[in-house]
Amino acid sequence: MKRSTAVPVAAVLSALALTLTSCAGSTGPSEGEVVSGGTFVTAVGDDPGDLNPLKAVSPDTFSVLSLAYESLIAVTSEGDLEPWLAESWEETGTEVVFTLKDGITCSDGSEFTGQTVADNLNYNADPENATFSYGSVIDEKISATADGNTVTVTSTENNPFLAVNIGTIQLVCDAGLADPTTMSDATDGTGLFALSDIKPGDTYTFTKRDDYTWGPDDVTSETDGLPDTIEARVISDESTAANLLVSGEINAATISGADRARLDAAGLTFVGVRNPVGMMLFNEKEGRPFSDPLVREALSIAIDRDEVGTVIADGEGLEATSLVTKNPLLCVADEPTWTLPDTDLDRSAELLDEAGWLLESDGLRYKAGEPLTIKFVYNAPTSTHAAAAELVKETWDGLGVTTELSGNDAAAWSEQLYTTFDWDTGWVQIAPGGPVLLSVFFDGATPDAGGLNFMWVDNPEYSALVAEASSATPEDACGIWNAAEDELIERFDVFPVIDNILPTYQSGATFDLPNFIQPTSIRMLG
Repeated sequence: MKRSTAVPVAAVLSALALTLTSCAGSTGPSEGEVVSGGTFVTAVGDDPGDLNPLKAVSPDTFSVLSLAYESLIAVTSEGDLEPWLAESWEETGTEVVFTLKDGITCSDGSEFTGQTVADNLNYNADPENATFSYGSVIDEKISATADGNTVTVTSTENNPFLAVNIGTIQLVCDAGLADPTTMSDATDGTGLFALSDIKPGDTYTFTKRDDYTWGPDDVTSETDGLPDTIEARVISDESTAANLLVSGEINAATISGADRARLDAAGLTFVGVRNPVGMMLFNEKEGRPFSDPLVREALSIAIDRDEVGTVIADGEGLEATSLVTKNPLLCVADEPTWTLPDTDLDRSAELLDEAGWLLESDGLRYKAGEPLTIKFVYNAPTSTHAAAAELVKETWDGLGVTTELSGNDAAAWSEQLYTTFDWDTGWVQIAPGGPVLLSVFFDGATPDAGGLNFMWVDNPEYSALVAEASSATPEDACGIWNAAEDELIERFDVFPVIDNILPTYQSGATFDLPNFIQPTSIRMLG
């Protein structure tokens, strides 16, 4: 698999030489030949809510929006870059020039021009608009101008990932950009499919356009095997989704738990993305136990990664090798540049003593009369999270820690991480496609200042390397970014216990899954 180790003209879950980020399951029996027409049904775990692509945050929302919106550059399942709305591009560290394909139109029939692209990028670069892309792949140092089908993007600072960062932003059409609120329950993009019906909490239906000619790999509306409609159906229960896959009532669903065994036995295939399922992050806000690096190290090295990793990855774990796990896998080295420490309970106890958390006669650790209490959060719908959390609790309680487990739904995550800050650690995952986006979480503003650094990390060595990498040459940037990642591991700002492959099963259809289902790749099977 190709890995981007410099400017990726050749960020946005393969990090192992023999393990693909997008992986195919066992081939199984053939389900028939490619046929055109019909409805492709994909399961989404939760209602996507507001469909405004400029503000979208949740994976379920992105999975739905990816059916209707496109970008200048397409990222393949292997992390390679291909033309999409742009037919070509040329870049230096401070400028990238995109040339658009001819004849692109929006789902409402209006023209999609170079000026539309420039307006999109300038809108995203304005901090007043507070888009999802701002601060991660674009900011006010970047501006765009258009001359016909040519779009010139300029950065006032060197940016070794300028083309891929700008090129993978989902773009909207003129009407949606003029009034983004109109996109909350409608789509306004250039995609092969356009939203045609909504039943909130149930189904989102997209209908194929008949005038589409600019897809990756020369896909058009007439390409064989495309469905006439796509239905994104809200199915929160994995067992229900698995039943519907086996019966052929749906064509795609992500299944991570015990139901995988019967899907494999039924001969269904899957594609998957690398998933940092065992990633542990820490609330380092002043006054919380993990603000002390000694406590972070102590409780990290207490964990039996083999035992816990086997449970949380359901016996199919992959050694974590990078904190960048999502396509296009910018600056992911062939081998990890860091090593996680071995389990050492004796050293763990010594570090807790050193940190002032002393073991008392009741078997608990105290400092200044207060017990060492850790609130461990995890995703309640993820089938393996609770069992793995129980193993961590058992170990930590044995050291004298009072460990409180908290299973979260989507609303609880948002509240705890960004509003109340009432959490300490747990199975908390971020899955960036490159080190710049990673730095937004570990070196950006904290939530009280409108930022995404919900861990309240303040790592001076990491920050210095982020600043150095941001102005480095394309040849040097990845080495510096990798050194920065080493600093996060060294200081226990993150502890990646294990990764796995998150599989999306296929029934009656095939498709590519770079990060979400690529609609132009769907092929229905007879």
